[in-house]
Amino acid sequence: MSNVSSTADDILACARSLIIAGGYNGFSYADIADVVGIRKPSIHHHFASKVDLVRTLVSRYREEAKAGLAALERNVPDPRDQLKSYVAYWEACISDATAPFCVCALLASELPILPEEVALEVRAHFRALASWLTSVMERGKRKGRLHFANSAKVEAEGFLATIHGAMLSARAYGDPKMFGVITGPLLDRLSTRH
Repeated sequence: MSNVSSTADDILACARSLIIAGGYNGFSYADIADVVGIRKPSIHHHFASKVDLVRTLVSRYREEAKAGLAALERNVPDPRDQLKSYVAYWEACISDATAPFCVCALLASELPILPEEVALEVRAHFRALASWLTSVMERGKRKGRLHFANSAKVEAEGFLATIHGAMLSARAYGDPKMFGVITGPLLDRLSTRH
């Protein structure tokens, strides 16, 4: 890996943690320069503007999520277990603070102030995730592994909202365990015949 690529990756990682800590307007290039140990012009060399930086960050985040979901599809064939694995992933990230919040969920809460280029990427992430969850719900119901009364699409959207709400509650209470307190009953409900 070249230095240029490594520096860009460091800038993106720093921006991600700063967004999670304080939102889109909660950081500047000066903050990144201090953390990464480079000068502001070096950041501009990689990302001409903050919009370019955050759009690239969200685009990469979407690619990581897509790859993670594809791996889950390959390695965990059962739809119910896929949902459990998805929840367990976030539970681990929140518990060990490696990713205490989904960067797209946080940015979604700021959509009215986000530049359109960033907002488009955030919305695309939600659409892709909801689409994947809908397909898992459909397969799970068809195989008798998941049980619910609404459409798969409605259940997928409710599942997604619950996951992101659980992240918010864990953050609000300052207690990572709140995530599991909230998501546990969700998985139980989907696993039980009504």
